[in-house]
Amino acid sequence: MSMNISSLVVKILPMNMGPALEALKRSGLCDVHFHDHQKGTVVVTIEGKDTGEEMDKMNAIEKLPHVLAAALVYAYSEAELDAAAKRLADRPGSPVPEDLRNA
Repeated sequence: MSMNISSLVVKILPMNMGPALEALKRSGLCDVHFHDHQKGTVVVTIEGKDTGEEMDKMNAIEKLPHVLAAALVYAYSEAELDAAAKRLADRPGSPVPEDLRNA
């Protein structure tokens, strides 16, 4: 089973940081890793079986109380990485050594 993990920066008015953090933590949509109260910034990660599920979670986060916006900062898709590695290994003149092609 492949996994997708993405990080988001969530913007919140500093005066609403407390209730917004509680809403994020209780939502079940994400894991909260860092927040800067003065800047109104929260860093979260989301997981999903595919990018569609992650986008649904991001949209739901944007609708939480006191959230102004959520921006995708980093995305990792195991399936996309595997497919890209296979394309690289299979192309003529591949720089991937034979021993690593089927590893």
